[in-house]
Amino acid sequence: MAKIAQAREWTILADMDLKSAEYLQNMYPVPIEIICYHCQQSAEKYLKGFLVLHNINPPKIHDLDVLCKLCKYIADSFDIIADQCSDLTAFGIQPRYPTDLILEEQDMKLALESAKIIRDFIHSIAPEMYTLD
Repeated sequence: MAKIAQAREWTILADMDLKSAEYLQNMYPVPIEIICYHCQQSAEKYLKGFLVLHNINPPKIHDLDVLCKLCKYIADSFDIIADQCSDLTAFGIQPRYPTDLILEEQDMKLALESAKIIRDFIHSIAPEMYTLD
């Protein structure tokens, strides 16, 4: 499978995670932890898709800081989303297990905003991941 097609598969999955996070805001009670988790997952998939687009097999990790640094080797501009990657990294593991992690609505809003910023940034530098030929 061509690298662009593989990158688009990652993007499709990332978009589904982000759309799921947005949709879950309509539940009561709002599943804040799950929304934050889906936001992290979407960002992880956008970053991994970008790596695949550039012939790099993404590592099987959930640390967005590490993934962002790998992407930075390809494009220095990834510094722009470093803070958003850091904001979302903790949501990849902690919300999946019973812990003392307490998330509030402001955390959820930050997670959604961060995921959208990462999506929009990746789209701006790699539009081929989003367009269908």
